[in-house]
Amino acid sequence: MMPAQPNAAIRDPAGRWQALVILAVALLLGMTSWFSATAVVPQLRETWALSAGAAAWMTIAVQIGFVAGALASAIFNIADRVAPRRLMFYGATLAALSNALLLLTPPIALAVVLRMLTGFGLASVYPPAMKVMATWFKVKRGTALGIMVGALTVGSAAPHLINGLGGVDWQVVIVASSIMSLAGGAIAQYLGRDGPFDFPRAVFDPRKAWQVFADRPVRLACIGYFGHMWELYAMWAWFGVFFGDVLSAHAFQAPLAMSAVATFAVIGVGAVGCWVGGILGDRWGRGRATSLAMIVSGSCALLIGLISVSAWPVIMIVGLIWGFWVVADSAQFSTVITELGDQRYVGTALTLQQAIGYVLTIPTIWLIPIVHEALGWSYAFAVLALGPVVGTIAMQKLAGIEKAHARALLDDD
Repeated sequence: MMPAQPNAAIRDPAGRWQALVILAVALLLGMTSWFSATAVVPQLRETWALSAGAAAWMTIAVQIGFVAGALASAIFNIADRVAPRRLMFYGATLAALSNALLLLTPPIALAVVLRMLTGFGLASVYPPAMKVMATWFKVKRGTALGIMVGALTVGSAAPHLINGLGGVDWQVVIVASSIMSLAGGAIAQYLGRDGPFDFPRAVFDPRKAWQVFADRPVRLACIGYFGHMWELYAMWAWFGVFFGDVLSAHAFQAPLAMSAVATFAVIGVGAVGCWVGGILGDRWGRGRATSLAMIVSGSCALLIGLISVSAWPVIMIVGLIWGFWVVADSAQFSTVITELGDQRYVGTALTLQQAIGYVLTIPTIWLIPIVHEALGWSYAFAVLALGPVVGTIAMQKLAGIEKAHARALLDDD
């Protein structure tokens, strides 16, 4: 059953925006090591003599590590049994150290393991941050969590900007992202605060990890999230390579630096998209807002490859639209969990939702270069549109439940 709308007497507490800024900065910095190696893949392919497959594994490994960390956290209810800001600090520290060890130029097999450890650590940064922020907001929770995911988006984009400004010195990107991840964890632990809408402390119960799907609205939100994740990270991981090829075809000087800055813009504009998606989610309902985002982003996935021979500014405009909407819905799936899930195990539910979602990012990150080599960029990104199609169907069903709940409230009045 859908929850009642927040009572008019309920107010989000004083200090919430300050808490939001602190936690958003912590998340932004903490997550920068996620795409640190991906941002410098063009340089690593030359310096480390990486094949296209090995380059893909530098990103896929982070996803695998995140999934492993998230599953471990969900099964043992860690996100509901350990103070979330402390958990953020531990996870960010592990991610920063694992990322920094790439400076030793290890063999590719060990580098992949280090990337897995980076993802494992980040599984204890992202879900706990969402849980802490939910303790500060009830009335505008969708907007607040949208801003949090916007911070994650900027953090994911930051290594591309560092790379674009720093040229081919990949070590600068690794050092800077490691320092930022460590700083993010410290800010969460020592400057952040929990809000008054705290969640009840859980007891260890591994069965709760799988009961997240028992409630139909939560299940639909998870399916929507899975379709969203099918598209998101493959787009983020490969847009830079795609746009670098476009610039090279146009005989651009320094195409790698230019494509890195362009990728920062395309990913970074999603931060604004998350904010807008949060506002729409709070006003329209989660189902309608997420459906709009997935329809637009899926259309861009189909379109951008077909116009890959067009003038590069046209491609950039479509890329910016795609980057805006591809992540605009992300926080709304998490918001549904915080509103409808078992309040004792919100952290577990969020972590499991994200674990399965990140599993689905692996095949698409792997598929993009394969389809590109076989058929070219005209078709490579089109496979990503399958996710938004499935996700939109699920979220339209959730929108129907939301409408029925709203009518029931009116009848009761």
